[in-house]
Amino acid sequence: MWPESHVFDNRGRERFVLPGVKRSLDAVDEEALVRRTAAGDRRAFEELYRRTSPWLVVRLRRRCADEDVVADVLQETYLAVWRAAGSFAGSAASGSAVGWLWTIAANRLVDAFRRRARQAQVPPVPLAETTAPAAEDEVMAGRVGQELEQALLVLPPELRQVLRAMVLDGLSVRETSVLLSVPEGTVKARARRARIALREALS
Repeated sequence: MWPESHVFDNRGRERFVLPGVKRSLDAVDEEALVRRTAAGDRRAFEELYRRTSPWLVVRLRRRCADEDVVADVLQETYLAVWRAAGSFAGSAASGSAVGWLWTIAANRLVDAFRRRARQAQVPPVPLAETTAPAAEDEVMAGRVGQELEQALLVLPPELRQVLRAMVLDGLSVRETSVLLSVPEGTVKARARRARIALREALS
């Protein structure tokens, strides 16, 4: 059952908020919190939300300037976490809970971009650099056509995984290394190969 505390924002839409969490869970790591959530532990879920939601909001805002979209994606992400925690907990090589959670959030954000694109209402997304974004970055943000998305699919799986993690999910080299269980040097090498291969596929 989904946690029961709700409020309404200034547009009358329902938002959930989580009550205070006892401090006894402070020593529990995020992986254990996800596993407890999978077992239906509401307090563990609330603690996971308390720890990770501020960080998620910051990362989502870096990729999307629309606060309403960020709020919607955040809610969708934690709904998915509550419902799908068992998929993480049941994995033999679960990896980083933070990486898993960010992957969910990034996927929900891309879905939101694509919904807006279909409605011709895509909000401007601030870029970290003033240079034009790489074509593969635009693919991951869902801001280009079907031709480029198909080009992404021709990449070998190991290259596609790295590119999705670093561009779509916004993970660092270290986070990608943890997420995919490969050395950081391998992540860097695969990222270079992936970008070259995608540019060739688009040429």
